[in-house]
Amino acid sequence: MLQVKLIVTGDDFGYCPRRNQGIVDCFLAGAISNVSLLVNGSAAADAAKLARRYNIPIGLHANLSEGSPVCEVLKTNSSLLNEDGFFHGKMGFRTALSKGLLNMSEVKQELKAQVELFHELTGHLPPHMDGHQHVHVLPEVRHVFAEVLEEYGIKYTRVPIEPGLHNCDWIPPSLMDFYLGVEEDSFNTVDVFTKHGIRWPDIYIGLSTMGRNMSVSSICSAIDSAILELTAKAPQSRTVTIELMVHPGYPSVPPVGGCGEGPDDFSQSWERLHELQTLTKPELQSHYKNRNIQLCSFKDL
Repeated sequence: MLQVKLIVTGDDFGYCPRRNQGIVDCFLAGAISNVSLLVNGSAAADAAKLARRYNIPIGLHANLSEGSPVCEVLKTNSSLLNEDGFFHGKMGFRTALSKGLLNMSEVKQELKAQVELFHELTGHLPPHMDGHQHVHVLPEVRHVFAEVLEEYGIKYTRVPIEPGLHNCDWIPPSLMDFYLGVEEDSFNTVDVFTKHGIRWPDIYIGLSTMGRNMSVSSICSAIDSAILELTAKAPQSRTVTIELMVHPGYPSVPPVGGCGEGPDDFSQSWERLHELQTLTKPELQSHYKNRNIQLCSFKDL
């Protein structure tokens, strides 16, 4: 029988105390199996302590787009900052990059500082490292990101190419444009990461099931159809690995939270709680059991 290893990663651990609590509750309920830490999050130190206390597998959610850098020398007069002294934002970062305004040596400096801070907070290097708002697959950044992973011996990352994404007609066009851009950047990143010996699960899911679009049926059908597609291409597969990216938590209450600028709209919305409630539903756990899906973390691959 086909064995499926599913990593359910709770992103943005460390963003605020309410996010941390929601992620811990999800982990203790057996609904997530892995977390990704924002080391520049306002509750990062607390998150690291919680991961230690509850033995939660934890990796690094590298952040170049929201809030403040952790590298001291980049906190002033850096190409990574806007006129207010913060990172450029999800779309602002992409615009600055496309205009050639970002200094890649500063990108590398900040990524390394975040790995070092992760090590300081947790006592170990991250077994996996991905990018907040998918910045790690962007042109130029992908090369620097791969070099940093190789330098620190970090074996795993995330490559957000989601099977069946094009058929998700419930995603609004503006968001779909962003997702398809992420997908294209990811396709162009595969060779770079491969060259540096970096690995990632066979299947990625998380764009089509995010926030209000998450339901037990959307997760189950995304997993089932992705496995079908993969095993049709490689019928001899005995084990399939999947990462499901999720964002559970209790909504942030301003001014607490964020990465230096306060919490954003998505973190304050009902959608975080909706994800938490969906992920902990018994029907989802039953589906995993019926399909021989075993929840695990990157270190179990």
